[in-house]
Amino acid sequence: MTRKIIIDSDPGIDDAIALTMALFDPRLDVLAITATAGTVDAEQATSNVGAIISTLDPPRYPRVGKASPPEDASVTDDSFLNGRSGLGDFEVANNARQHLPASEKVMAELLRAHPGEVTIVCLGPLTNLARLAQRDPAALQLVDKLVISGGAYRAPGNASPVAEFNLHFDAVAAADVFLSPTTKSLVPLDVTNRIAFGVDLLEQLPAKYTRAGNLLGQMLPHAFRMSHQRLGRELLPLIDATTIAAVLEPELFEWTEMAGKVETQGVHTCGMSVFDRRLRPEWQTNMEVALKADVDGVQQLIHRSLKYAGQQT
Repeated sequence: MTRKIIIDSDPGIDDAIALTMALFDPRLDVLAITATAGTVDAEQATSNVGAIISTLDPPRYPRVGKASPPEDASVTDDSFLNGRSGLGDFEVANNARQHLPASEKVMAELLRAHPGEVTIVCLGPLTNLARLAQRDPAALQLVDKLVISGGAYRAPGNASPVAEFNLHFDAVAAADVFLSPTTKSLVPLDVTNRIAFGVDLLEQLPAKYTRAGNLLGQMLPHAFRMSHQRLGRELLPLIDATTIAAVLEPELFEWTEMAGKVETQGVHTCGMSVFDRRLRPEWQTNMEVALKADVDGVQQLIHRSLKYAGQQT
């Protein structure tokens, strides 16, 4: 049995690694990759999705959803770490097709075709899901589960002192999704920051003559270089790859039922994920949160997944 998933992504380097894992894993049936603005703008995000798929040439091509600019989201992006195109030194042609359906439309169609069977894996800001909830709330109720890469429980933020990038970029959308009546699993920075790799990862990538090796080999050196130059960091956390690992082998993570909301008003706290940690919580539990992980086990899973992708390309 394979698990049907839609991956909602704002493809930067980490997203591309996660997509490489997912597109070749026999346990996953990637029905669609829906683009969203975040790491890069909406047009570039759509181009990046197309470029990743065409470069990898997976055995089953997913549908592609076109990103639309968010209405009131942050002007922040993450290009200072991911490069102008979002994919490091990998050259992305301007191949965004004008007639692609909107991401939220692709989601709605697939959810209706497979009611109660589809997991949506959110690797970027939650703009598309919030739009789906507003424009077609009945379709959102057909989701089996949402797995969200984002937020922070006790860890500091990476977009502000307290806010994680995906939630900060479109905090209103994130708040709406957190409050939606869907089954949610959150993979926050508390866990994803611990799944970090040294530069020796470059030596363990698939061979450069493979399609996966060619793609990863052009992106990851840039990521390590920028991480060192801009952040003074020698280890590179693979946040979105870790989220795919949580979909593939959730038993590698320790999950805790929690009640969470997203702050949308604070001058210094916009996009902060807030959890009711009182001795007598008053908020209703609305998600499970990964607070711990088998670090070695997740790292080995990511290594195996990338190696397998190379063997298929």
